[in-house]
Amino acid sequence: MTRVYVSAVIPITLEQAWSVLRDFNGLPNYHPFFARSEIEEGKPADQVGCVRHFHDHDGNFIREELLTLSDREHRCCYRILEAPALPVRDYVAEMCLKPITTSGHCFGEWWAEFEVAEADREDVVQRVSDTFRLAFEGAAERFTC
Repeated sequence: MTRVYVSAVIPITLEQAWSVLRDFNGLPNYHPFFARSEIEEGKPADQVGCVRHFHDHDGNFIREELLTLSDREHRCCYRILEAPALPVRDYVAEMCLKPITTSGHCFGEWWAEFEVAEADREDVVQRVSDTFRLAFEGAAERFTC
């Protein structure tokens, strides 16, 4: 099992960060990798069990299912159902935000566990790490530009 972990101090409040990152259908609004997204079957983007189908700028797609979403704990968990261009199996990821009380900023953690062939491991770990890092940066840019 491979584990990727990214943490960051996000220079916006917890409420600001959560308002962006909790939107399971919002990736194209703040993440440079993704071009478009939709929730299948017209379900709400915050309904546990909904499936997002999103595309990168090269036309590759990923389908992910929302497993948990907690506004109280500022946490969400999801799994990949289908990702033809990402050679992983049993991928589950979780993101959690916490306030930094001394500065008013936010601390974000994002991790994933998955199976990947050794030949693909380095590339996949880098891609997943970049995805999480750029999500945190994109959320901050929504409020600091």
